[in-house]
Amino acid sequence: MDFINRGKEFDLIGFGEVMLRLSPDSKEKISTSESFVKNAGGSELNVVSGAAMLGVRSAIITKLPENKLGHFVRNKIRYGNVSDDYIVYDHSPSKRLGIYFYESGVYPRKSSVVYDRANASITTLCDEEIPDDIFDKTSIFHISSISLALGETLRTTAIDCIKRFKEAGAVISFDVNYRATLWDEDTARETIQKILPFVDILFVSEESSRRMFRKKGTLEEIQKSYVDEYGCKIVATTKREVISPTKHNFSSQIYYDGKFYTEPAYENIEIVDRVGSGDAYVAGALYGIITHSDITSALEIGNAMSAIKNTLNGDMCSCSIGELEEVIKSHKNSGEQSEMNR
Repeated sequence: MDFINRGKEFDLIGFGEVMLRLSPDSKEKISTSESFVKNAGGSELNVVSGAAMLGVRSAIITKLPENKLGHFVRNKIRYGNVSDDYIVYDHSPSKRLGIYFYESGVYPRKSSVVYDRANASITTLCDEEIPDDIFDKTSIFHISSISLALGETLRTTAIDCIKRFKEAGAVISFDVNYRATLWDEDTARETIQKILPFVDILFVSEESSRRMFRKKGTLEEIQKSYVDEYGCKIVATTKREVISPTKHNFSSQIYYDGKFYTEPAYENIEIVDRVGSGDAYVAGALYGIITHSDITSALEIGNAMSAIKNTLNGDMCSCSIGELEEVIKSHKNSGEQSEMNR
């Protein structure tokens, strides 16, 4: 993919909130659990850390409270092999880290999330806190609409970053990742449509395309419309079939250079933790785009990484390219296979 300006200090820089995640042990309910497992998570961190675990150089722009919770998240960012050079620390009396509680469901009880993220430190991040030299340091800048939904201050900062990275020659990767709990469809559509002309790589679900963007026609026609109307170069759409909270099928379709790419779904994935699996897909696809010359590899790596993430606890997908390659090989093999690597 020759539209990517390679040879930068970073292959990928993300922008977004990182939260504290608290989860009951096993399948226990939030309302009855007396202890919680602590972790860190956030869409953009999940993407850049997943790609970094595979081998690309990644960093994240975020804002954390200068306290022990902020330090915990910083250490998780470092664990994800992501540079913490562009973390901004909040020293104000009102500093806080956003929190979310995740309850893992089993049929017929669905999984659920409770947010406690209002007025988190990230919502005060402004242009003046981001160093001017960052904009020429990456091949790809990645962001999701979550960062546009967390308040006017962060929305302004995020849009300014998109424009400045684009002006500096970076490829812009954008995940629509619509969250109804954060903003309404009309506001989201109006805001996102304004930045789509800057977007090179678009990740958007079919549901968001039909409901929020009000698009009609086949999936192929919808994907092509983003290229025709806004100039996006790559449009990727995941296809998830939920059989139960603990059993999913997963695949995706990518439109690039006038062609559609897909592969057979990963069927009957045994779900340990579904959160972050969409981000894992984005991470794998971006890794493939950065390191391979063919879009088929990006599709296969993205699908495999999402499938693997569903089997891992926590938001971040910690797997190596070697593990991914084994999963991809197994997925393509229709014959008998060993149940253990040894």
